[in-house]
Amino acid sequence: MPYRLASRFAVLVVFALLLAALGCAKAPYTNRSQMILMSSQEELALGMQASQQVLAEAKEETNTPAAAMTRRVGQRIAAAADEPDPNLPARAKFNWEFHTLTSDTPNAFCLPGGKIFVYTGLLKYATTDAELAAVIGHEVGHAIARHGAERASQSQAAGAVGSIGSAVLGGGAAGQVFSAAYGLGVNYGILMPYSRLQESEADYIGLLLMAKAGYDPSAALSFWEKMAKAGGS
Repeated sequence: MPYRLASRFAVLVVFALLLAALGCAKAPYTNRSQMILMSSQEELALGMQASQQVLAEAKEETNTPAAAMTRRVGQRIAAAADEPDPNLPARAKFNWEFHTLTSDTPNAFCLPGGKIFVYTGLLKYATTDAELAAVIGHEVGHAIARHGAERASQSQAAGAVGSIGSAVLGGGAAGQVFSAAYGLGVNYGILMPYSRLQESEADYIGLLLMAKAGYDPSAALSFWEKMAKAGGS
């Protein structure tokens, strides 16, 4: 590789390492190293904004048995997550919210800062508090591990390095090759594997939280068995 081209790639590597160092954090319970460039305040504001948008577009249930179940289990899991623990890193206080949305989709999701949404379609399979605790524990695990902020930071860092790489190499053949190779490398080497890792981490944290909240972790198995029989994933 020509000296000038090697020097340019060295600049990119140093820049990427600096980004990683600036955003170094640790996930709770697993102690996994994370790159998070977003402040807790920014994360909370982002979650609030996104939550308002979801509620403006979806139909929420508030005074139904399903909604009561979601709030009851969610608040119990959140209390377990908020319980002080000297072995866990301090984090910004979440304003936990647990919403039930009318939809046949058997799913649930978490927005940054502790905004949890459960579709009524999921409650066909999570028929007990303990089974629902497995789902909500997983979503709360995403929240306290700041997976949303981590994913946003990964995308931000990847975009910054990609832009600088293209600028350094110019618009010629070298720049075009870099852009194509870098895009594939980021998607398949960083962003997609982290998604799988975050899901596994949320599973682990969720099981710990549901046990801490007094639910039987084996209920997670019965829930997933019902989902598998129904063809869910």
